[in-house]
This record gives sequence, structure tokens and C-alpha cells, in this order.
Amino acid sequence: MAFNMQNGDSDVLPEQHEINVTPFIDVMLVLLIIFMVAAPIATVSVPVNLPSIDAAQQPQQDEPLFLTLQKDLTLTLGEDETFSIETLNNKLSEKAFNKEQRFLLRADSEVDYGDVIKVMNRLAKSGYQKIALVGLEP
Repeated sequence: MAFNMQNGDSDVLPEQHEINVTPFIDVMLVLLIIFMVAAPIATVSVPVNLPSIDAAQQPQQDEPLFLTLQKDLTLTLGEDETFSIETLNNKLSEKAFNKEQRFLLRADSEVDYGDVIKVMNRLAKSGYQKIALVGLEP
């Protein structure tokens, strides 16, 4: 910051044409310190001690089971077994699948949305919660 002091008789100081950035730098340093202190506080992690499990780890099934809903509202389990929607729960109890079995539901594009939901509801009522829909990529 430069001052030009003239030795004249005038009591008026000359105008400054430069911006005083010292207050701006002070404010920015204070804000920087505030953010440096507040950042670790904002990312709170909750410490928790999880209990250990004594049971043996179950092997994960890599093969999902395909359930296909045809235009005529018949279901095909896998590739060969065909039955109606009403007998779905009986077929699943016959097969005695693991309740963690993954089902991939394929439905014909002409099947009503309500019928697809009906099949999903029957699967859920039978205790199967891992249900995914299959579609074609465009």
C-alpha cells in the first residue's frame, strides 16, 4: 500500500486508487479456520461393537431360479415345469427351496402389470423376498 505525501500547503490527503485487501484476507483466514475446525465434526461416525457370529457361514447360491410368466398366465419354473399362478405356492412348497433363493421373474410384454404383481405377491407370501424382474436392454 503506497502513500504519496506531498509537501504542499494542502491539508487534504490525495485519493487512493488501490483496493485495500487486508480486511478481505483477514476474513478469508477466519473462514478457513472455521471450516477446518467444522469439517471433522460434520463427518460423525457412530462407533459400534458388533457381536460375533458362531454359526458357520452359509454358501451363497450363484444360480438364481428363473420364473417365467407367459401370455396365457401360465408360469414356467426353470425351463421345463409349467403350472398356473394359483398352484405357485403348492409348487414352491413341493420343491422346498431355501427361503433365501433368488427368483428372477420374466414376464411376456403382453402380460398385464397386475398379473406380474400378483405373482410377486404370491412369492412374497410364500416367504421368498429376493425377487428381481428381468427385461431386455434396448
